[in-house]
Amino acid sequence: MRKRAAPATSRGMDLTLTLILLAASLALTVFAGWRGAQPPNLIKGPRMVPWRFLMVMGAALAMLLLIHLATLGGMSRPDWV
Repeated sequence: MRKRAAPATSRGMDLTLTLILLAASLALTVFAGWRGAQPPNLIKGPRMVPWRFLMVMGAALAMLLLIHLATLGGMSRPDWV
């Protein structure tokens, strides 16, 4: 008989990848927060990068990655969710 092929399953995001993405999103959040807090330079003109928006998006991604990290650690969501 022929051997059956192994089922095609994805590993998903493991712990290492989650921690790397969490560190990168926290670094983006801190850097964008620092750049957004700088006073505007009227000689150079308006800012073309929305630093505060990038800060909020980095923080939201960090929050999602923290939740994912908790589920990798064995936490489960409550029944009412």
